[in-house]
Amino acid sequence: MAFALSIFPIILLIYLMVKRNALPSYVALPWIAVVVLMIHLAYFGTDIATISANVTASIVAVQTPITVIFGAILFNKFSEMSGVTNVLRRWLGNINPNPVAQLMIIGWAFAFMIEGASGFGTPAAIAAPILVGLGFNPIKVAVLALIMNSVPVSFGAVGTPTWFGFGPLKLGENEILTIGSMTALIHSVAAFIIPLMALRVIVSWKEIRQNLMFIYISVFGCVVPYFIIAQFNYEFPALVGGAIGLLISVFAANRNIGLVKMENHLDSNAVTTSQVIKALLPTGMLISILIITRIQQLPFKAWMNDTTTWFTTRIGSLGDFEISHGLVFSLKNIFDTSVSASYKLLYVPAFIPFVITVLIVIPLFSMTFKQTKEIFGDSLRRTKNPFIALVGALIMVNLMLVGGETSMVKTIGKTFAETTGEHWTWFSSYLGAVGAFFSGSNTVSNLTFGSVQLSTAEITGLSTALVLALQSVGGAMGNMVCINNIVAVSSVLGTNNQEGNIIKQTVLPMFVYGIIAALVALFIIPLFFNV
Repeated sequence: MAFALSIFPIILLIYLMVKRNALPSYVALPWIAVVVLMIHLAYFGTDIATISANVTASIVAVQTPITVIFGAILFNKFSEMSGVTNVLRRWLGNINPNPVAQLMIIGWAFAFMIEGASGFGTPAAIAAPILVGLGFNPIKVAVLALIMNSVPVSFGAVGTPTWFGFGPLKLGENEILTIGSMTALIHSVAAFIIPLMALRVIVSWKEIRQNLMFIYISVFGCVVPYFIIAQFNYEFPALVGGAIGLLISVFAANRNIGLVKMENHLDSNAVTTSQVIKALLPTGMLISILIITRIQQLPFKAWMNDTTTWFTTRIGSLGDFEISHGLVFSLKNIFDTSVSASYKLLYVPAFIPFVITVLIVIPLFSMTFKQTKEIFGDSLRRTKNPFIALVGALIMVNLMLVGGETSMVKTIGKTFAETTGEHWTWFSSYLGAVGAFFSGSNTVSNLTFGSVQLSTAEITGLSTALVLALQSVGGAMGNMVCINNIVAVSSVLGTNNQEGNIIKQTVLPMFVYGIIAALVALFIIPLFFNV
């Protein structure tokens, strides 16, 4: 009964969002949150204080994804109104008018690099609008961006899902490196197929076959350095691999290597070098700030995450409100429970780099006060529905995590593990995907299910490193279907009520990814590792 009631809200949510006349996420998710709340009260007997604390924590926690969405919308609105998008569209068309080249450069290599620097759904939020500016269909671009942004995710945000996601397991440095190495191998094999499935959303199989050489030049340009670096480091594979792959992809496209030659119909002659440099300045500034603030060897990351208390006060029964030296805003001991939530103003990629970048470049592009007001006003208006959707999603997630080892999420995971036994290798990655579907994060998926995966591996006699690598891969491939990312990319692109349609198109590549992961784990990894 516990398992049936735990999985019921997920099944109902999927049904509501993919059925004919599907409900939009900002309607479906709050209702599912209510269903989960009622199950807690009626069956699990959870006290009101714990439920209220988790609902409050969700409202605090939602500030992270919603401010990232606001920042991305703000940056893209600025790009449109300043003419940056138009200049980049004509310039990219001038590099190569072949749509496959444009999709691989922006949707694959560029997004790969941004994922390595930031995570948080930022790659799709930055790359997708550029592709729409090049004339591609917004909904198809959203699907492509979600599918493409899977291979680098386990090493996104400078390796956070790997080194932080498995942190509570108290693994040794060598164990984490081994997990990262196996993870990179699985992702690298998946990269032979997954980008093709993403491209097929927009272009035909004929176009893919005709440009296959370039596609794999771009794929290998990212994946080869990514795999090599993962053998001795778990922070920089995606960041460095993406940067190298982007340079290789642009070089090959500029010389039409492996591409069918196409006539350029864009008025690219009107774009001067100085215009291109100016148009690239905001994006270059954005990426530079992201990288500088994410590298652990530099002091900025530590400053922005400094939790040393600067100011604290009690807000009645609500809890203890704290502000740290790193401007981390925290609400602790909510309603006298152990529940707490925080928002990292400086570290979450919203105010820095999106808002700061826009404020810096507005004078450089001679934007008027009226235009600036419109940019900020329109961006705020477009975050209303995503805010409602994400509040519902986070309340659902937080309540399903209540109860520790007997929580709804852990009940689902343990039931799956017990049912499959020694065949767990086939299903391990899908549990990671379930975690990402809930939370919108590979890191949170690893934090949530890492202990379940570890205990399952120990009970069944499977390699713990291999099972944890499959968990990490699952958390990455789950990004294709996770509600947070779908809401984010839909909001940035302005596609309304299409979340269910997008899930329908991304679920098949996710399942294929899981099959590839299991096959690699069973037949390829044993050739290189002692498992």
